[in-house]
Parts: sequence; C-alpha cells; structure tokens
Amino acid sequence: MSIVTRCFAILVLLCAPLAQAAETRDPQRYFFDESFGDLSEELENVRDQGKRGILIMFEMDECPFCHRMKSMVLNQRDVQDFFKEHFLILSIDVEGDVEIVDFEGRQTAMKDFALEQFRVRATPVFAFFDPDGKLLTRYTGAARDKQEFLLLGRYVVEQIYLEEPFARYKRRMKQQAQP
Repeated sequence: MSIVTRCFAILVLLCAPLAQAAETRDPQRYFFDESFGDLSEELENVRDQGKRGILIMFEMDECPFCHRMKSMVLNQRDVQDFFKEHFLILSIDVEGDVEIVDFEGRQTAMKDFALEQFRVRATPVFAFFDPDGKLLTRYTGAARDKQEFLLLGRYVVEQIYLEEPFARYKRRMKQQAQP
C-alpha cells in the first residue's frame, strides 16, 4: 500500500465522525421555533405560512426521555427539515411558571396550560394542533428512533389519524416493509 493510499485511508477514518456530526444540528436552534408565548398569534403565523398546524412538545428539564429525544432524534437534519416544512414547533415546560396566551387568547402559566387544558402528566408529549388550535392527535413518550418519529409526522401530515390509531398504523407500515 502506497503512502498516499495509507494517508487517504487515515484521512477517511478521521473524517467519518465529522461527517456524522454534520448530519446533526442543535434542536433548540433548528427544530423549535422562537415564540413570544402568544399561541393565538402563532395560529395566525401558521395560516400565513401555509403550514399544517402547530406541534407542541410538552417537556420538563429533568425528563431523561425529553433529553433523549433532543439528543437522538430532534437533532437530525431530516427530522428537522420534515417537521419545519409542515409545522410551527414550540416547546412548553410542564413545570413552567412563564405566562403564555393560549389558543383562545387567555393568559395562563405554561404548567396550567399543560396540566389543566391538555392533561399532560408524563413527558414528553408531542401534541399536534390544526391552524385553528384544535388538537388533532398526541403522542406520549419518546419515539424509538428518528424513523418512528418521521412516521408519526407522516401520520399527521397525511391525516391518517382520522382513520386509525398510530400504533396500528405503525404496525401496518412495519408489515408492509417486510419482504
């Protein structure tokens, strides 16, 4: 093996982790949208941008499943691109005292919005809302991987939630993928 070939092989091995890292991006910056906390105003933004609706991730700081989603799924470029194309994406702290304006224009604390209006008792919860603020569907827990989360996105975008539960849809898709 020539010195040039060996150097090229070493360079490829050293750059492989960098190529994998380039596939991921900070979810806070590239997945979630900035918001001033007025959800009724965000609905207007959704309609103006022609998006399917709003995706809210109900989370809390100490939640290991929320951290796993952010570090293993929500940081993936293709996940970010797909969801940003179709949804305005916000984060709500289920323990937060920060005041927000709900879909109806009422002022409330984040924790009250999560618990009282949407009965969020575990995290993460991914709740999908239409451009009028109506809850379409929700998914509780961390997705197994990015493929499952992308499948959830397709489930909502293609309005399959109107026909069957996500678990059944996921099982059907898995069966169809098997030879």
